[in-house]
Amino acid sequence: MNLENIKAQMRKGVLEYCILSIINNAGRCYASQILDQLKNADLLVVEGTIYPLLTRLKNDGYLSYEWEESRSGPPRKYYQLTDTGKAFLQQLARSWNELVHSVAMVTDTLHHKSTFSKSKS
Repeated sequence: MNLENIKAQMRKGVLEYCILSIINNAGRCYASQILDQLKNADLLVVEGTIYPLLTRLKNDGYLSYEWEESRSGPPRKYYQLTDTGKAFLQQLARSWNELVHSVAMVTDTLHHKSTFSKSKS
């Protein structure tokens, strides 16, 4: 099993949650800002991944956007969460917290048992 493939699948699984969180925290932002924040968090994503995902989130009603002129180049598309997107983000946050808790319970138990078993030897 390839660790890098597993890590990529894990990142892919939480990408929507991260993108919606970034937009929510910023109020509104454009794709390059989202990519920069993901990169700063070591969640490397290429443009070819983020644009289809943003389009899908918009088509699902979670995002809206508006074009704004830029002083340093072409107009930028600024994304923001819709009310539906905010509600969906809250659901994702609850699901994420439940998953983290469940995984921690399992991994902490496994770690504790292996440490306990070694200390008994």
